Amino acid sequence: MAMGPALWLGPLLLVSFWGSTAPASLLRRLGEHIQRVQENSILSLNLAPETATLPKEGWLEQPLDPFNASDRRSFLQRYWINDRHWASQDGPVFLHLGGEGSLGPGSVMRGHPAALAPAFGALVIGLEHRFYGLSIPAGGLSVAQLRFLSSRHALADAVSARLALSRLLNVSASSPWICFGGSYAGSLAAWARLKFPHLLFAAVASSAPVRAVLDFSAYNEVVSRSLTSTAIGGSPECRAAVSTAFAEVGRRLRAGGAARTALRAQLGACASLGRVEDREELLGALQALVGGAVQYDGQAGAPLSVRQLCGLLLERQGNSSLLAPYRGLLRAVQVVLHSLGQRCLSFSRAETLTQLRVTEPELSRVGDRQWLYQTCTEFGFYVTCEDPRCPFSQLPALPSQLELCEKVFGLSTSSIVQAVAQTNSYYGGQTPGATQVLFVNGDTDPWQVLSITQALGPSVSALLISGASHCSDMAPERPSDSPSLRQGRQSIFQQLQSWLGPAKRSPLRGGP
Repeated sequence: MAMGPALWLGPLLLVSFWGSTAPASLLRRLGEHIQRVQENSILSLNLAPETATLPKEGWLEQPLDPFNASDRRSFLQRYWINDRHWASQDGPVFLHLGGEGSLGPGSVMRGHPAALAPAFGALVIGLEHRFYGLSIPAGGLSVAQLRFLSSRHALADAVSARLALSRLLNVSASSPWICFGGSYAGSLAAWARLKFPHLLFAAVASSAPVRAVLDFSAYNEVVSRSLTSTAIGGSPECRAAVSTAFAEVGRRLRAGGAARTALRAQLGACASLGRVEDREELLGALQALVGGAVQYDGQAGAPLSVRQLCGLLLERQGNSSLLAPYRGLLRAVQVVLHSLGQRCLSFSRAETLTQLRVTEPELSRVGDRQWLYQTCTEFGFYVTCEDPRCPFSQLPALPSQLELCEKVFGLSTSSIVQAVAQTNSYYGGQTPGATQVLFVNGDTDPWQVLSITQALGPSVSALLISGASHCSDMAPERPSDSPSLRQGRQSIFQQLQSWLGPAKRSPLRGGP
């Protein structure tokens, strides 16, 4: 059944007003804020009386443990359907996989892959990831429950959904199913094709970090490089200004006393800066703010673009130019806080731990606890800045991030190291061995270093879009889109044409 806008917007609104602005959390909130803004714009475009066609919402009963046939427990997984352009029952099905957050109706209404559906007469289905959004099993988010949260469980759900929805919607056995996804969900799309090629015909994996890594220092290396890119409004002077601003923050933190008090007031901080761990959280949050401007550069809903951030950092006020970058960073903080609907900047380590230990799903709908668990048990992805060439402060270091896994879930560093290695062994890292997968990345996106940016052969293609940011090809088209982004989307369309043209004549597509 269809769901009204007031109902489905509710969970997403929690993102802006609940939770810490600790480093990883701040990046997640920026991403979900952008998603919400884009979904709101999508909804407004589809509420005109003459074009009102909200997608259908449905629920699938899925096994909690698909790898244990004797375990009869189940949960309800949410999905969305847009059959507006579905031309025939043997037409292609575009399966948009959800990732580490809520998946709303916008996933099947506009943007990628929905914008491609009319040309191919495709049915579009969005499948929310288990343990995120409203697809949370009964019993909450205890460690015992989170044992059933992993990428392998998510792939089992995708296969189960593919089979169940084929029957429910009377999809032809000859219909080719193509997986789409962005970021972690992009990895899932590629892995779904890798592990289940008999059921899933192809995959388009956008900004997909297919290589797990414990110490993700390369993230800030790309941020640093992108800050100098004149194509997106950066410059060497901007990168130098970032270093100057962080050096001034560090100086005030070390000075203590009145300097630290003034810093707290100027930042609009929620708490004191008396504890070392809180100062580390603050520096990490500021790094995430700058990193977020690069990661989501130019996207609708992004509080700051690289061009805007550099403008703030390089703007001189009064006669003093020495403090201009620092003052620009303070203004950037206020811009982001205002966009996220937060009254003050929170960086309390104790508050972060308290929130991550909450197991009630109604308070954890933003998914921070769940995603931390997945990074601790599968991926790592801990952004660090310990290299002297990093433009930010060298705190927080990797040990303080790994400490969260131990304090929240009781997981040791050695177990995390082993989990990362096992993930790369199971999926193949950056040489996955899949066929008929298109990897799409932007060259300014920090996550592209963990993805695939060069073709691995005739059946694994790669598209690197100049000046594009994280998952920007998946966003709804805008007049302000760059020529390279427009051409990138056209290349995705052409790749689908090359796959689906032969598919119409081939019986080897996998049946339900």
